[in-house]
Amino acid sequence: MTTESRSTKAAPSSAVRRWLPGVDLAITYRRQWLGRDLAAGLVLSAILIPQGMAYAELAGLPAITGLYTSIACMLAYALFGPSRVLVLGPDSALGPMIAATVTPLLLASAFAGVEASRRVALASQLALLTGIFLVIIGVAKLGFIADLLSRPTQIGYLNGLALTIMVSQLPKLLGFTASADGIFAQLAATWHAIVAGRMNTTAALIGVGTLVVILVVQRLWRAAPAVLVGVLGATLAVSLADLTQSGVRTVGVLPHGLPSVSLALPSWSNFAELALGALAISVVSLADAMTTTTTFAVRRHEQPRSNQESIAIGAANIAASLFHGFPISTSAARTAVAERAGARTQLTSVIGAVVIVLLLAFGNTLLRDVPQPALAAVVIVAAISLVDIASMRQFWHERRSEFYLALAALFGVAVFGVLAGIGIAVVLSILNVFRHAWWPHQTELGRVPGMTGLHDVETYPHAERLPGLFVYRFDAPLMFANSRNFGTTVRELAEAHPEIEWFVLASEPITDVDTTAAAMLRELADWLEARHSTLVFAEMKDRVRDKVQHYGLVARVGPERFFPTIDDAIAAYQAESGRDWRALE
Repeated sequence: MTTESRSTKAAPSSAVRRWLPGVDLAITYRRQWLGRDLAAGLVLSAILIPQGMAYAELAGLPAITGLYTSIACMLAYALFGPSRVLVLGPDSALGPMIAATVTPLLLASAFAGVEASRRVALASQLALLTGIFLVIIGVAKLGFIADLLSRPTQIGYLNGLALTIMVSQLPKLLGFTASADGIFAQLAATWHAIVAGRMNTTAALIGVGTLVVILVVQRLWRAAPAVLVGVLGATLAVSLADLTQSGVRTVGVLPHGLPSVSLALPSWSNFAELALGALAISVVSLADAMTTTTTFAVRRHEQPRSNQESIAIGAANIAASLFHGFPISTSAARTAVAERAGARTQLTSVIGAVVIVLLLAFGNTLLRDVPQPALAAVVIVAAISLVDIASMRQFWHERRSEFYLALAALFGVAVFGVLAGIGIAVVLSILNVFRHAWWPHQTELGRVPGMTGLHDVETYPHAERLPGLFVYRFDAPLMFANSRNFGTTVRELAEAHPEIEWFVLASEPITDVDTTAAAMLRELADWLEARHSTLVFAEMKDRVRDKVQHYGLVARVGPERFFPTIDDAIAAYQAESGRDWRALE
């Protein structure tokens, strides 16, 4: 066989191992890793089971769907995922988004009589669309979409989401039902129900007790599976004392075995609503995944592969949809649990999935006494982990504008709802980018004795200026959005300083000039010339100069008015005017 033919046959194997990292892992797996992966998988499954059920109910779905979803997504990620330890599964941040997308479709449909099955079908369709979006993002290398959520808006959104989740789970925690639209209406409905005596004291004791146990165990013994300890204790209490007779609602007997595999295709009548929800979930999931992936990759001295991560999470969502599941994301908390337990590879997640399969096959009655208030406590604990007061405090001390941005995102979620809140967060992030482009920092530059170069006169108010020379820096690209602002500011400066002979634009921060800005600069040059002043450019990047030359600006101003450095422009002005440096007043 020739070398060429051998390399041709090897190429597909290399491509398979690149696109399916699980295949590469299986080939290179070391026997000494098995013990740690097995132990970590058993520990992980103890967390996955109660959280999977709790997050399913947070999304308004039957608890069993959380287990189906966990199995499918972990097996899919083990095949497609590039990270050795990342754990996927139902996520508390996505639960309200799923409910906010699915519930209106149920209310508007003719399937009210079979709401549970219809809700599951819609959630599966949502997972399918989310998976398709994420795969497209990964294949097209569009991972920058995750940047649509800046850190301040992401922190504000998560804080608002945490508040929304906690308020929504209070009735369930206290043993009654009270639903309303919006966080304030939900608080009012909860309060009225308590005042009316609808709270079940036994259920409330179970729920609050579970919440306290989980928080205390997390605080005092970080290595322990706090969620398992709390839920197991509550389940034993319900079972031994037969608290169902006191009105404590439980999960009940789970369906036996696994569901049949089916492809949940959305209908055209609800495609737009599902696609919008899937797009919002994709942005949140991708932003969360990139943060989690990068954190654990740096810790393990690995190189994150953002595009492959998007493909893998997309594949996991598609797999979840096939098993009547709902959209999923990464989990920093579960990943940390697996890592602390000694996980070395994705075999940990596979073992976790196998344990859940065995539970459904041979022990589906074991979870029948899991109390609903305990699952509400699990969700509230997850919501508490989303709260980030420290970052809000940091924004307040470091940059007030970003604090107010985070606060706006928080109230956007709390007041307008989860889906509207994510839209508001994205819009605020984009507007914040444009705000910096519309109104960038701009200042006069002067010479500071004892320091080289020219410096911001706002920082050094006693800097020196050459009489008749004004050096101005604009820290942004010149474009249609800010050209009017730029032109108006320069005119105001020229009118405030009628002695200006040369107006030197320090052009190094200007990374682009579009046609609108070029037209403004031509008009500005004419206006300054009528006032016996000259527009001069210094330190313009070659690429930008090529553009303005193409626009005809160089010919209009004169190539002699373009200088490679500010020092060259100052030297030319001094040679022409004979002026000396004087201190600014």
